[in-house]
Amino acid sequence: MRRTMLTAVLEPQSPIAPHPDIAHLAPLLGTWRGRGQGEYPTIKPFDYLEEVEFGHVGRPFLTYRQRTRAVDDGRPMHSETGYLRALPDDRIELILAHPTGITEICEGSLVSDDDGLRIELDSTSIGRSSSAKSVTALGRTLAVAGNTLSYTLRMAAVEQPLQHHLAATMQRQN
Repeated sequence: MRRTMLTAVLEPQSPIAPHPDIAHLAPLLGTWRGRGQGEYPTIKPFDYLEEVEFGHVGRPFLTYRQRTRAVDDGRPMHSETGYLRALPDDRIELILAHPTGITEICEGSLVSDDDGLRIELDSTSIGRSSSAKSVTALGRTLAVAGNTLSYTLRMAAVEQPLQHHLAATMQRQN
């Protein structure tokens, strides 16, 4: 059977090294699983299970996929997908789509040293579909130390000011 260009593109490739512009983000690569807690003035506090995956395709960005499930019965709760881009001068951009009708663009800084890395992000743009809840600002802090990824998320939504919403700690799976 004759190989087409599409077939060649979709066939598994040998592992690709991360693009040199994102090599310093390598501590994020892989699948992470753990547990988190959420709270906000308009809802009851809750616990969740989370899986985050950072990958790459050889271009100067990381791919990002996140999913959460309820601790009590495993029902799906939230997911996000997008890209993490490294810029000169240790600047970072995070571009995400949420299935709730929200798009999020955050920018911030990266500190990388022998202990791991820390990323501080604040939203520069929040897009909303006509059916999405009113979210006006988001902020994220991510930290990697060895095989542990932790984060916090701040949110301004439904007429509430920017404040703590989520925190999770995950362990590297691969």
